[in-house]
Amino acid sequence: MAGLTAAIAQARLDSWLAADEAVAANQSYTINNRTLTRANAKEIRDNIDFWSKKIEELTARETRTRGPRYIVGA
Repeated sequence: MAGLTAAIAQARLDSWLAADEAVAANQSYTINNRTLTRANAKEIRDNIDFWSKKIEELTARETRTRGPRYIVGA
């Protein structure tokens, strides 16, 4: 995913966390033996896991690329 930053990944994670909260309040209901499911909770959990891991990867990569800084002369 070229151009993906930790900030963008965090925004995506925040969206999925909000979806999880909304679904937790009212995922499905039943009327006359018919059930309506409003969202796929497993898909939401999978995306939360994906974006959490992606943030860890991007944060580690951004930290690694900084490397040591040296002051020469004075």
